[in-house]
Order: sequence, then C-alpha cells, then structure tokens
Amino acid sequence: MAENGIPELTIEQVEELCELAEQAAREYVLSKVSTSRIVSLDVAVDAEGTKPVTVNVDVTVVLSPIMKDFDVESLTKEATKQAFAHIEEYLRELECKSKKY
Repeated sequence: MAENGIPELTIEQVEELCELAEQAAREYVLSKVSTSRIVSLDVAVDAEGTKPVTVNVDVTVVLSPIMKDFDVESLTKEATKQAFAHIEEYLRELECKSKKY
C-alpha cells in the first residue's frame, strides 16, 4: 500500500491491526468450513515497523480426512486476502483521521 497520508502507527495500532487481520482470516475460514471439519486452524499475523508498516499473514488449515476433495489452498489464499482487505481498510481509516488534524 502506498504511504500517502498514513501516520506513523503506535504500538497499540499495530497490535489492533494484527488482531483485526487475524480475526478476518479466521472468520472467513469458519464461514466456509464447519468447525467440526477443521483439525487445526493457525493464523499468524506479524507486523514490522510503524511507518511504513510491513505486515505478513500466514494462514494454515488442516481439514478432516472426510474433506479430502475440498480446495484448502484456495481457502487459505482467500482468507489471506480477507485479512489484507481488513488491513487496508484499517489503514485508510487512520489516513482519513490523520487528515482531520
């Protein structure tokens, strides 16, 4: 994302950004697959820096063997996209707030 008018993030904002991204990825996966069909769901979100901030999202899903024909790769890619969409939305909101001051 371009740096535009995004302010330097505080530690609290970086934490909130990571939490929102993790929640978005988890919610996406759980909206597509029943929890009873998930063996494990790991979402790791880490951020480096405060301006610019670099965010990495890693979604790993292991499904029950009865879900052998389910496209897990597409599921994890879309969950990652959802996480980054929420990151972008959060940063845009910060940009708008910083322009008001």
